[in-house]
Amino acid sequence: MGSKARISKDILPLILKDRKSNQYYIEPFIGGANTISKVDGKRIGSDINPYLIILLKSIQEGYLFPSNISEEEYKFYKSERDNGKITPMIAFVGFCSTYGGRFYEGYARGGFYKDGQPRNYAKERLNNIMKTKEGLQDILLYNCKYSELEIPNNSIIYCDPPYQGTKSYKTEKFNNELFFDWCYEMNDKGHQIFLSEYSAPKDFVCIWEKEVVSSLRTNNNKKAVEKLYKL
Repeated sequence: MGSKARISKDILPLILKDRKSNQYYIEPFIGGANTISKVDGKRIGSDINPYLIILLKSIQEGYLFPSNISEEEYKFYKSERDNGKITPMIAFVGFCSTYGGRFYEGYARGGFYKDGQPRNYAKERLNNIMKTKEGLQDILLYNCKYSELEIPNNSIIYCDPPYQGTKSYKTEKFNNELFFDWCYEMNDKGHQIFLSEYSAPKDFVCIWEKEVVSSLRTNNNKKAVEKLYKL
């Protein structure tokens, strides 16, 4: 959910336009790493979700995931997650065999390929995340809140937080006001701040926008205007 895979080629040239040699590129909301994996040089990515970070680290390290997950296996790994365990397989199943990529929100099923075979969601998503493997190498990954991340001086910070007014992630409720205050603080420290959102405070200047399909449902053509802001 919230993947920037479709628009990374549009927004990265704007974000990196004035990047200096050896300047860090930072993503405090790394998500599926579809943007940061397309950036070269020094990079840091973090996320509050420990399962997401262990999944990305396991991809970096060459962990081999299966290309098929049964519903029984899904239920087993969900129970392991419910017991507090954190492993690469629990993370993989939770993100790649679940509805809409939302962590353990029901086993993904339904739909057929042109040859009549049922869709294999785990295989499709495994193929997608493995496309980022090469781009993930050498990224420093941390499991922490955005406000706890140590950021090198004069960095470029691209933020893709939970959007205001949309369905939240399964973590604590996201406080947008505190987040914007943090952005101002980072700006005052000399960092370049870029933000993906539908709307932002007036101090953020919209430098790009594009209409995209925003629904998790494949048969729903609901659209929204993605925007990139610079503070």
